[in-house]
Amino acid sequence: MQLPFDAEAFFEVFAAYNAAVWPAQVGLSALALLAVVLLGVRAAWAGALIAAILAIVWAWVAVAYHALHFARINPAAYAFAAASGVGAAVFAWQGVVRRRMRFAWRGGAAPAAGGALVVYALVAYPVLSHFLGHRYPAMPTFGLPCPTTLFTIGVLAFMLPPYPRSAFAVPVLWCAVGVQAAFALGVPQDLVLGVAGVLGAALMARRRQRAIWHH
Repeated sequence: MQLPFDAEAFFEVFAAYNAAVWPAQVGLSALALLAVVLLGVRAAWAGALIAAILAIVWAWVAVAYHALHFARINPAAYAFAAASGVGAAVFAWQGVVRRRMRFAWRGGAAPAAGGALVVYALVAYPVLSHFLGHRYPAMPTFGLPCPTTLFTIGVLAFMLPPYPRSAFAVPVLWCAVGVQAAFALGVPQDLVLGVAGVLGAALMARRRQRAIWHH
């Protein structure tokens, strides 16, 4: 994977972003924790609010990171911003407007994997980043693409069927992009995106299979 920048420039963008948006990282993390709490609320409004939080976070990724910071070193950032914006629109449309995204704490392999991804994104990811030598502010924080993607797929694993497959599209796409960048730029904490991508793709396929059998 040939990139128009090196690892040093990549982490300098993180430092500039974190300095510019502070203390937004705290607010974004608070929204993520609120979404986790809402997974246990069996009410239509809770699913809509979780979807709204995902829409806000992905819109933030599109504008605050890709368009305003990452684009300084990578022209492809504008395409990434557009894709992230589409992801935010999908969450807003399917989850907030159409109320098609319902969530619940429950047993099973997919929710267990999803819960592990949520914990990894919010807790293990920043700790691992620190011990790998990626110190704040030159480190990816929640609200940046990779930890946000891990968290999103983790939350989506708690969706109750039938659910819109489109909700997985952008996060799974970013998993493919992020894993390649993890190898190219030396960000081993992002390799878990490969697991998240497989989980997201499997949930999309399972939803499709159920739809076929239903018909």
